[in-house]
Amino acid sequence: MWKPIQLAKANISSHPRAWIAVGIGVAGIVILSETHRRRRRRNKPIAKEDFGAFVERFELLPFPQPPPPAARLALAGLTFAVSDSFEVKEYLTGFGNRDWKSTHEPAEKTAVVVTALLKNGAKCVGRTVMDELAFGITGENVHYGTPVNPQVPSCIPGGSSSGSAVAVAAGLVDFALGTDTTGCVRIPASFCGVIGFRPSHGAISTIGVLPNSQSLDTVGFFSRDPSVLHRVGHVLLKLNSVEPRRKRCLVFADDLFQVSKIPIHRTVHIISKVIESLSGYQAPKHINLGKHIASNVPTLKGFCDAPTKLQNGTFTLKGLSSAMLSLQRYEFQSNHEEWIKSVKPKLGPDVAERVNATIETTPENIKSLYKVRNEVRASLHSLLKDDGILVVPTTADPPLNLCTKKKFSFEFLDRILALTSIASMSGCCQVTIPVGKHNDSPISVSLISFHGADKFLLDTVLDMYSCLQEQVSIASNSLPLPDTNGNLDVSELLKEKGNAAFKGKQWNKAVNYYSEAIKSNGMNATYYSNRAAAYLELGCFQQAEEDCSKALELDKKNVKAYLRRGTARESLLRYKEAVQDFKHAIVLEPYNKVANLAEKRLRKLTKWLTEKEGRREGASDRLTERGDELTVGDFDLGGAKNGWEKRDRGRVMAMQGLRRRGTSQRSIVFVSGDGGLLPVSSSVSMRTK
Repeated sequence: MWKPIQLAKANISSHPRAWIAVGIGVAGIVILSETHRRRRRRNKPIAKEDFGAFVERFELLPFPQPPPPAARLALAGLTFAVSDSFEVKEYLTGFGNRDWKSTHEPAEKTAVVVTALLKNGAKCVGRTVMDELAFGITGENVHYGTPVNPQVPSCIPGGSSSGSAVAVAAGLVDFALGTDTTGCVRIPASFCGVIGFRPSHGAISTIGVLPNSQSLDTVGFFSRDPSVLHRVGHVLLKLNSVEPRRKRCLVFADDLFQVSKIPIHRTVHIISKVIESLSGYQAPKHINLGKHIASNVPTLKGFCDAPTKLQNGTFTLKGLSSAMLSLQRYEFQSNHEEWIKSVKPKLGPDVAERVNATIETTPENIKSLYKVRNEVRASLHSLLKDDGILVVPTTADPPLNLCTKKKFSFEFLDRILALTSIASMSGCCQVTIPVGKHNDSPISVSLISFHGADKFLLDTVLDMYSCLQEQVSIASNSLPLPDTNGNLDVSELLKEKGNAAFKGKQWNKAVNYYSEAIKSNGMNATYYSNRAAAYLELGCFQQAEEDCSKALELDKKNVKAYLRRGTARESLLRYKEAVQDFKHAIVLEPYNKVANLAEKRLRKLTKWLTEKEGRREGASDRLTERGDELTVGDFDLGGAKNGWEKRDRGRVMAMQGLRRRGTSQRSIVFVSGDGGLLPVSSSVSMRTK
């Protein structure tokens, strides 16, 4: 058998061309195999070490803890990272670009904010990847690679502070710093499913932080835990720990949610349920933010492509983002034009396009840019005042796939920058809060408060976050709803009309509106609870109880539903069940005055009734009415169906008879009113047994 092989070998060796053909064939196979392997890697991103979040690792140890009995430092035990724009003494700051790093000296001082964190007990573990020169929103970097989004590896992490968001989302650090100019903290926070905070402009020192655009730059931070976010915020903002609690009024920007691709039942409805479940929140308001800004920012007309369409929210915010980008270009040019022209750095294609356009632009209408900025800030302050919080989508779209060609489309950029321009141009503080996933991608909402209200906003996040995540879980496990925002607020509009009718004491009309809202959306606990309130005013206690029970099936922490069902059951003389409802309300809100007073009143009443029941056989009580003496003996407590309703002092009060055996002349009734439940006499005839 070996001879044929030898012959074959001899034949091949005698023909060199055959060897060449074999070699070409093998090489072709290797090339095809490698090409196929690379395609598979490109289509299925492989997680890098540390998710590719870090440019470099190092340790900056915290300041030593004070000796007892002094309290531990506020951030003791926490680790953090900083993006590549924060200076650290004796280290080179890269600004996301290797040419920047090679043409600058090591920092002489550490950034003020980094020092503040170290002084308060936190440890810095490294520097993170960012978009070059903080001039991007995708999170990609041609020099260091794109950090892998831990929530959805096939999608962009968002930028410019991409590495910091990824480090937090992956659990590599407890919190991280980044800069936010045009959304550079808020966007990656949304895409990576973490909390991101942009403070009021100027509230946190930017000394030792490389600038992009000083009028827009802020030092922002990320965390997975709202309590950590709160602690970091208190340190960096130098806030007082004690401040009087104040009411909050959330204002929904309906026009912005209507253009969002994220369904409102995963955003607006969830926030609405949270408001209903917690105390200290006023009834929410709804607004067309585009129209509000158009009416209050007259200088903005010069930046809108179509002044005739200024009343359209989309066009208004597109004009606002245009002004924001013009301001960014002007200040970036002032900061870095000389370096860019002299060094001619190697930049990624998209960043290069933006930077070159910026350097070649001749600034115009500079005064108008700053005027728009001031007018927008005043406009939002007049809207939000001291207790308002604006609710908006963080981004209009979910994170785009790394391989999609649409990632840099004008539509995507316009939609995302229109939303981020609100806080950037007004200087207001904004927090991005994750609200689960939709189609396997992280989604979020944002809360914006007026300039200087950072503590108010941080406290709000801490107050509502736990309840918010519970509602997110409920929404995720509920039946799927249509993914359209179409007439987002057909049901919400009906609810608002019902509320207006209720305030006008048009109870029947309110019931009709709430019923229509329920037909439109039968999964909203608020609609049932509100209809129950109207039924109470009409004296329809059985219907009120049923509506409250339905509301509690949908939302087990709806305090108002417990209070209203307790009132209905009290009016139906089912005191023990009523007491349980009020006790549930107290568990959820221990300091709820209405629940505490009702529970105390009913506890006394049930005790009194128990004592009377024990003495009913042969008992004799004397009651006097209008000077007449009435002797009452041997009474049975009548059923709810024998009651009747009476209205007094704007409240519905139920009166229920105690029937005396063998007589139809007189009975005892109980009056449920502001003064509690008391036995009084009545001359109303009732049927005997």
